[in-house]
Amino acid sequence: MCGRFVRKSTLEEIAREFDLEVSGLDYGLAPSYNVAPGQQVAAVAAALRRELKLLRWGLVPCWAKDQAAGAGLINARAETVAEKPAFRQAFARCRCIVVADGFYEWQHAGKTKTPFYVHLKNQKPVGFAGLYEHWQSPNGKTLDTCTIITTSANALIRPIHDRMPVILDRTSYGAWLDPGATDARRLADLLQPCDPDQMESHRVGPLVNSPKNDSPECIEPIT
Repeated sequence: MCGRFVRKSTLEEIAREFDLEVSGLDYGLAPSYNVAPGQQVAAVAAALRRELKLLRWGLVPCWAKDQAAGAGLINARAETVAEKPAFRQAFARCRCIVVADGFYEWQHAGKTKTPFYVHLKNQKPVGFAGLYEHWQSPNGKTLDTCTIITTSANALIRPIHDRMPVILDRTSYGAWLDPGATDARRLADLLQPCDPDQMESHRVGPLVNSPKNDSPECIEPIT
């Protein structure tokens, strides 16, 4: 599962990582150290060219009767994303990369939950495999939303949790975003656990437990 993450890179750093042309544009991307479902996230999508979109986290399928559906669709499982009715249309035509710098996961031991922060060792931004949808209500209200795809945990994450977000390799960005890609098997092959040797994690304090807390202190390690 991925239920909370961090995005702290500057717009320029994001543009370099994802090959975007965003110079001179203001996307209002203030750092967020505790991104939670229901909030806006930054995501890269591609049609004629790559562009940065602001999407609400929690996917509302285009056929949903109301936007409440998004509350339960913050994640999609890599193993079934191509087949589930809530995701299969977006998987076929509306794939995106959710921009992040790391994510939180909670280790359960009895009634105790211990939060950990996970990120790349090189401190660069990461791209979570995602899907997005454009939803319109009967009265004309529109909403752009997304979900993050998860996969089985790698060796680093497994002692903490059995799932993790799909972190796409930089060489896979083009294939994942290609609107002309229709081979479900080839797309599914991209949805693998990240190499654990590229990642590191550390325990953080209870501040992150509430999404009301959003500051650099959320990612500070504790012993």
